[in-house]
Amino acid sequence: MNATAAVLNQANGPFDIEQVTVDAPGPGEVLVAIKAVGICHTDLVVASGAMGLQFPAVLGHEGAGVVEAVGEGVTAVWPGDKVLLTFNSCGHCKPCGKGEPAYCQQFVPLNMVAARGDGSSRVHRGETQVSDNFFGQSSFATKCIANQRNVLKLDADADLAVLAPLGCGIQTGVGAVLRSLKAEAGESLVVLGGGAVGLSALLGGLIAGCSHVIVIEPQESRRALATELGATHTIDPAAGDPVAAVRAIVTDGADLVVDTSGHMGIVAQSVNMIANRGRIGLVGVPGSLDAVLPVPVVQWITIGGTVRGIIEGDSDPATFLPELIAHHKAGKLPIEKFTTTYPLDQINQAIADAHSGKCIKAVLVTE
Repeated sequence: MNATAAVLNQANGPFDIEQVTVDAPGPGEVLVAIKAVGICHTDLVVASGAMGLQFPAVLGHEGAGVVEAVGEGVTAVWPGDKVLLTFNSCGHCKPCGKGEPAYCQQFVPLNMVAARGDGSSRVHRGETQVSDNFFGQSSFATKCIANQRNVLKLDADADLAVLAPLGCGIQTGVGAVLRSLKAEAGESLVVLGGGAVGLSALLGGLIAGCSHVIVIEPQESRRALATELGATHTIDPAAGDPVAAVRAIVTDGADLVVDTSGHMGIVAQSVNMIANRGRIGLVGVPGSLDAVLPVPVVQWITIGGTVRGIIEGDSDPATFLPELIAHHKAGKLPIEKFTTTYPLDQINQAIADAHSGKCIKAVLVTE
């Protein structure tokens, strides 16, 4: 069947709007008419070719749409259902069996490779195979093939343009605080970076009942938005020593630090921000795959510090995404305040606006 897609023909783009054909869904697969899809930093990292992406390719992994057809064995959704797409997982490895699909032993081949397990694709441009199956979806298109394990049925009145970013960026930020670091009421939280994931972490801190929620962000407009969303304090890292600024607010140090920036300078400073038994969660992807975090071992033994990496906010989408939707309905997750919609054919402008800071979270819509 025919579809329009934002096709990446070379490393670092631009994306070209092209007509493609999409195969019918196979066993366990779901054909989705995409109505909205968020742009995530991971799309751009993979678009650089850093993960070995084969071109041409269709990316996109925060899709939301309507089911058009299902393959053999699919029972979770039916044609006509509104659905939210998220990351894929195998469902049978040890982490999946423990309800930890974000740490699926097949996470990389199922999400980052942009191909079926046998190397085939469901998307074609004439006789040319186009890499798809990115995060089990490749949703920068009007139609995509997803998998039963990475689709979630939504209510019939769900606003797809609003909910699309929940599938990755929002669940990563909120989940890092609530699930990965297990924030408790009264604890203090520092968020490094005021982008979409950072603001989501901020909202996670508010949901958890953190006493202090501090956002460290260089852009004034993002600091202002963080305050509007409920941050108790914001810090400009260029205004002085961020460690001293944090400890001026929480003398004993912060209980939690979530890095969403990937900037190793501020991440390295964060090891001196935490309180006794403090926890640091690493979400942001650094610019270099060789980046390391120096930890003062004796100091950390003394205070009992913890640092851990985080994927997808430790989400089990089948249970966590409904929680996030409920928080949104209750007004606790006002993600509309930092999202901007663009038509699919304006994807390059949306990316440019995200880079410049003109928008925080770009969401592409297909109609």
